[in-house]
Amino acid sequence: MQNYKTVWANCLKIIKDNLGPENIQVFRTWFEPIVPIQLENNVLTIRVPSQFFYEWLEEHFIDLLKRTIRLQLGPNGMLKYSILMDTSIDETPITTDLPSSGRQATVNRPKSVPLRMAPEDGREIANPFIIPGIQKLKINSQLNGNYTLENFVEGSCNSLARSAGYAVAKNPGRTSFNPLLLHGGVGLGKTHLAHAIGIKTKELHPDMTVLYVTSEQFLQQYVEAVKNKNTNDFIHFYQIIDFLILDDIQFWANKGIHTQEAFFHIFNHLHQNNCQIIITSDKAPAELGTLEPRLLSRLKWGLAADLGTPDVETRKAILHQKLANDGIEMPEDVIDYIAYNINTNVRELEGALVSLIAQSSLNHRQITIDLAKQMIDKFVKSNTREITIDYIQKVVCDYFNLPVESIQSSTRKREIVQARQLTMYFAKKLTTSSLAIIGLHCGNKDHATVLHACKTVANLNETDKQFHSWVDDIEKKLRD
Repeated sequence: MQNYKTVWANCLKIIKDNLGPENIQVFRTWFEPIVPIQLENNVLTIRVPSQFFYEWLEEHFIDLLKRTIRLQLGPNGMLKYSILMDTSIDETPITTDLPSSGRQATVNRPKSVPLRMAPEDGREIANPFIIPGIQKLKINSQLNGNYTLENFVEGSCNSLARSAGYAVAKNPGRTSFNPLLLHGGVGLGKTHLAHAIGIKTKELHPDMTVLYVTSEQFLQQYVEAVKNKNTNDFIHFYQIIDFLILDDIQFWANKGIHTQEAFFHIFNHLHQNNCQIIITSDKAPAELGTLEPRLLSRLKWGLAADLGTPDVETRKAILHQKLANDGIEMPEDVIDYIAYNINTNVRELEGALVSLIAQSSLNHRQITIDLAKQMIDKFVKSNTREITIDYIQKVVCDYFNLPVESIQSSTRKREIVQARQLTMYFAKKLTTSSLAIIGLHCGNKDHATVLHACKTVANLNETDKQFHSWVDDIEKKLRD
């Protein structure tokens, strides 16, 4: 009889290997919090923190979970979820059978909690901002209307953050994502997403008081409050906000100790009263050790969602949206060239696009791939080209004049099989992706198929002159 803890530990090893080292944060966010409960009649029961958590697993990882469970428990293995909906629950679970996928979900029903009445937005409140000469003004959310969820391009690099943000906007203060910490490098969309969540919250809950403030603004306001001896009014103002967004908390590192203490008390009050808090940072919580320990511990209560560097498809989608918003048309090969060569962050991507449009407009030149190469080569001369599986697929398919989608297909046509094998070979040689990840990108193949493809390409490269020339040509294009 297998032990349920051992079974789940084995499942985690398989899942971690399939996700690969580049998705370690995904593994930590969505699989490490899962707790195995029991194994009975070939049904493994696991506990997940929330309904949203369960729905995310079902939407994004069901195939991986299904394969993993069947590897451990056989073809009749099943997975059952126990969903903790609230800290105060009654004793009667609700069980939903999902026979089509071989899963069940057990939901612990939360006791009813009365909705808190939110203060009316726009009313006058004493000392909302400590500004010399102004004692009263109406609350201004300070949200930028140009930053919306609709124009925030979603990709694998930010889907967790965006989905969590939308869940927060629908049910602020009532999800397990409180606080929601959005972290990532410069120019990856943290501020855009924070504003967008606030705007969506205002749309769905117009009576809620939503406020966006940078950490630098907050510090300056606190200093002014101390100077004017009205820190109590300052703290009271922030304690009546329903939805507080604090941007760039890393600004407080190694300074603003008293400011951090004031925010610590504000945080506690808001959290205890089911008010929503969103915080952005350019570092993960583990790297914010210079903040006050008490405040740092609070940041770890909710969800820390990483916004990573966008992959090539996301970069192309960002460029398409930017062009559509500005009413500009651009050749697809130029968009591809920009997307494949600007791989640092969204800000530089948009900056390169603006520079190209300016070059074309000011010099009265048509936007062509040659102009793009001239401009982009100067723009990124100090950067190294990113070689990804997506980029390898494009180069290989362009070389053989095949659609990229053909590599994902199950066809056994000789030319497509060769293109798929070459993609696997170069992905293993030029990237750090695991065999499992390479297989997923190439038609959902397993690691054994990837290994076989690499050996086949290596053998043909040594014995077939035509094939050897293909390998040389493609490698030159990839490294060019």
